[in-house]
Amino acid sequence: MQITQQQQGLMVDGSLMRLHVAQPKAEGRYPGVVFFSDIYQLGEPMQRLANRLAGYGYVVAAPEIFHRLERPGTVMEPGGVGRLRGNADAKATPVAAYDADARAVLDWLGEQPSVDGQRLISFGFCLGGHLALRAALDGRIKAAVCCYPTGLQNGVLGADRADTLERLGEIAAAVFTVFGSLDPHVSPEALQQVLSAFDASGLNHCTTLYEADHTFMRDDGPRWDPQAADQAWSAAMQFLADQPSGNSRLVSSSASTS
Repeated sequence: MQITQQQQGLMVDGSLMRLHVAQPKAEGRYPGVVFFSDIYQLGEPMQRLANRLAGYGYVVAAPEIFHRLERPGTVMEPGGVGRLRGNADAKATPVAAYDADARAVLDWLGEQPSVDGQRLISFGFCLGGHLALRAALDGRIKAAVCCYPTGLQNGVLGADRADTLERLGEIAAAVFTVFGSLDPHVSPEALQQVLSAFDASGLNHCTTLYEADHTFMRDDGPRWDPQAADQAWSAAMQFLADQPSGNSRLVSSSASTS
């Protein structure tokens, strides 16, 4: 499905938050997605992921998660100083600020004529995977896709400890998680801790595990695994298609390569 792209700006707590917005070119009303990047913000690899999702029939709004600390348009390069800077920004951002950003994007999506406000979804990668799960604490979210989310097991997310696992019982959304067995950020013990918490809370969830490294769906580095990434995309799109909030019309195309 062809898409269009544009930039939008929202004011949140007195700070300008830039949104990368991608949506189907064809007129209609589609599910809306709040899309969270990794710590490097919205560089080309993350925009490609957001754009790919839009091509399956979703209106995707991706905020700059560190807008309170960085100028609009700032992108950190993976590795080295970029990783240090992204992690420093993450640690300097209060959890409540992340929550406020999610609410603001959901408010904006609900106002768009191209968005079905009854079908709102969260989707994210790495730190953004944690944010996508946390966004589902908002009852407007009907489904969440969390790709190799970090910090769930120990509450590491921002300037203060995130109580995400303790609040799983508040989440009514269906949750899909993607993990890599070679991910150094989520050890087998940590993964078991997270999945046990999911089960104990009664969360409606589905988890897939690939023999892949952290950030294996990002196509600009040595950890990218195209085959595993396509498999994860296919599984995630099928999961969303199976939800009332998803778009079942385009699920057959989800196995195509990026």
